Amino acid sequence: MAKPNKKGPTKTVDIFCNQCNAQLFKYRKGGKGALVKCFKERIVEDFTSTPCHCPNCEKEFARDTLVRGTPAFKFIGGKVWFK
Repeated sequence: MAKPNKKGPTKTVDIFCNQCNAQLFKYRKGGKGALVKCFKERIVEDFTSTPCHCPNCEKEFARDTLVRGTPAFKFIGGKVWFK
């Protein structure tokens, strides 16, 4: 399988916790689809203290995984939103 483009898109989105609206990441997202996963190499700013847990309410919002051989966070449905 093909690896994701390292440089990635230039458009950034802000990812927030759905429960407490705390900002989690600033991420370079490609395309206009739903937010399902987040490649670690495309994260511009990380506001979390522990991986996959909200810094404010401490709820788990994602799981650490490999997607196409690249480290990524796979989001749990309904736990995050972005703009």
